[in-house]
Amino acid sequence: MTFVTSQDGTHIAYDSIGSGPAVIVIGGGPVDRSAESPLAALLAEHFTVYSYDRRGRGETVDTAPYSVDREFDDLQALITEAGGSAMVYGTSGGGMIAIQAAARGLPITKLALWEVPYILPGTREPVPADYRDQQHALRAQGRFGDMMELFMLKAVLMPAEFVEGMKAAPFWEAMAAGASCLAYDADVAANFALPSETLKSITIPAVVIDGATTPWITAAAEAIADALPDAHRTTLHGQPHNVDAAAIAPAVTDFFGANR
Repeated sequence: MTFVTSQDGTHIAYDSIGSGPAVIVIGGGPVDRSAESPLAALLAEHFTVYSYDRRGRGETVDTAPYSVDREFDDLQALITEAGGSAMVYGTSGGGMIAIQAAARGLPITKLALWEVPYILPGTREPVPADYRDQQHALRAQGRFGDMMELFMLKAVLMPAEFVEGMKAAPFWEAMAAGASCLAYDADVAANFALPSETLKSITIPAVVIDGATTPWITAAAEAIADALPDAHRTTLHGQPHNVDAAAIAPAVTDFFGANR
């Protein structure tokens, strides 16, 4: 593990593994870079893979005040460290960062996106209009477990009885301890609407991947691919949102390694 310094002086913790063209992995949800370690290890057979702790996660300092713009400064610092350009894989909410970064003109050469959770009208119950405000209020009160519960119930749409079972499990406390960053994810997601104009502005090749197990996410994947000028679609039938690294690694490797 090493650090790269972002524009505001924040030290961003990252790992690099493998050799070959640079690939940066952007994780989603309230987890640190270790969540993508299995995928990074598989991609490292072909690429130099950088995975990092986003602000509020793992060993990266949480410099206040938070701004979504700093997410892109952090990614730019990693790209510079990687040699000045990179391919980017974004999973779930990390895909929102990847999409916005490409639209902002960061030197990204290809995008791979796994189940980016934009919400199309009519495909599911919408996230409450005050979801972001609720997350920030809970964060200010130090109620991180309640932040996790709100995320699971209203953003993920996990059944209430399932969440209650998780809260009784021994892992809940450790998982909730990292939930403060969910307020930042709420800033990134805004109202969770598909950013059609942003997507239309991205001209680099992209692959949009889903598992066809969650209909509203599949609908979002189709809409993302339809809006991107140079999009390719792949479905890993039967894969849940928490995708198996062994299932998605070949699709990402093929796309990043292809002469497109």
